[in-house]
Amino acid sequence: MGISRTYRRNRIRKRIRGVVRGTAQRPRLSVFRSNRHIYAQLIDDDSGKTLTSASSLDSSFEKETAKGVIISKKVGLLLAKKAVEANVLSAHFDRGGYRYHGRVRSLAEGAREGGLKF
Repeated sequence: MGISRTYRRNRIRKRIRGVVRGTAQRPRLSVFRSNRHIYAQLIDDDSGKTLTSASSLDSSFEKETAKGVIISKKVGLLLAKKAVEANVLSAHFDRGGYRYHGRVRSLAEGAREGGLKF
């Protein structure tokens, strides 16, 4: 009997979190991907607070018909816009145990285009 995808992802996630740590000047950009939506947060691990967040559930995406990598890129751009407004210019990227491929990669590219550096 093999291990489940969730168990495997959580093991990878813990390993990544041992290395990646966010501060107020350079927060952690955390990604969560569900079957339908994608979520991203900028987290200050020192104080344990979320500085800003964006997801495909935001009201600006209600009328969107696009899915997948297209909407993920727009979420990355939205998050970067909010981050620049909050005076955050760089971040550590936490892929959350997911492969850097598809929607996760698209979100990262959108955040870079929006002005975040990582």
